[in-house]
Order: sequence, then structure tokens, then C-alpha cells
Amino acid sequence: MEAPQYVAARVQRALAEDERTNELGIKVDVKGEQLFLRGQVTGTERRLLIADVAREAAPGLTVRNEISVIDVREPGEEEQL
Repeated sequence: MEAPQYVAARVQRALAEDERTNELGIKVDVKGEQLFLRGQVTGTERRLLIADVAREAAPGLTVRNEISVIDVREPGEEEQL
């Protein structure tokens, strides 16, 4: 079996290089047969796509998608000081 740090590195590289994600801000950890994804993204669709790419890069591992979706809004009114 491949060492966990090598699996995590392979998944992070896949997330960075895959044209569907091009993601650098996701932390990947492997513990036993589980792969954990942690970080923040701006949409549910992106969150699910990252998990798909991770599954493709690490077949046979259970992906635990702990990525949170943040709400990004346009700036409000200008603050007067």
C-alpha cells in the first residue's frame, strides 16, 4: 500500500492540475482508508466537483468531504469614516 503522504500529495496535485478544479486551497489528509478534504469554496457545485476529482485520483479510498461553502457577496455601501 502507498504511504498516506504520497496519496495526499497525488490528490493535491490532481486538484491543482485538473482543468475542472485548478484548486490550490484544499487540505488533503489520508488516515487509513479515508481521505479527508478540508477548506473553503464559493459554491456547492465546486465542492462536489473537488470530491469527484479526489475520488478519481485515489480510487479505493472513502472520500470525506469536509469542505465548507462560504457566501461571497458584492460589497455593500462605501463606509464613511
